[in-house]
Amino acid sequence: MTNPTDHATLADETFMSASDLRTYMDKIAMAHASEALESMDRATLAREQLAKTLSEPIELTPQKLEEIISSLKVKLRAAAERGDTEIMVMRFPNLLCSDHGRAINNTLEGWPDTLTGRPRQAYELWRDRLKPAGYGLKAMIVDWPNGMPGDVGFFLSWSPK
Repeated sequence: MTNPTDHATLADETFMSASDLRTYMDKIAMAHASEALESMDRATLAREQLAKTLSEPIELTPQKLEEIISSLKVKLRAAAERGDTEIMVMRFPNLLCSDHGRAINNTLEGWPDTLTGRPRQAYELWRDRLKPAGYGLKAMIVDWPNGMPGDVGFFLSWSPK
């Protein structure tokens, strides 16, 4: 037969009290929240750096243009082999639109006029080289952080025969 005082000693020395367990859970929750905030801060910083990089147009030398087109051909062939008729060819922060993506989101005529930096160059490459070859271009908001328009995606499309 066990002594009732043995149970009290066991509870005191081996197990957390319910209050201690709640405190522990609160500390774990705070640690997770802190990690999430740090992660969000890193993501925000990375997004701002990407926007800064993409806001600066690149010099489109004949060699650079050939590199871009060669890379695009590889992606197009891979998509065609999968049976796809559309691929996302560019994703960028809506900060690279003078209206933060409003015209794109609302499919307003003239949305290309809101583009800046490299997204503008990508649009012009499509307009001047790919559209005449039969490719379509669709721009749309591809994510909605906190219910607000986020990144923009450019989707290149083609029709199967």
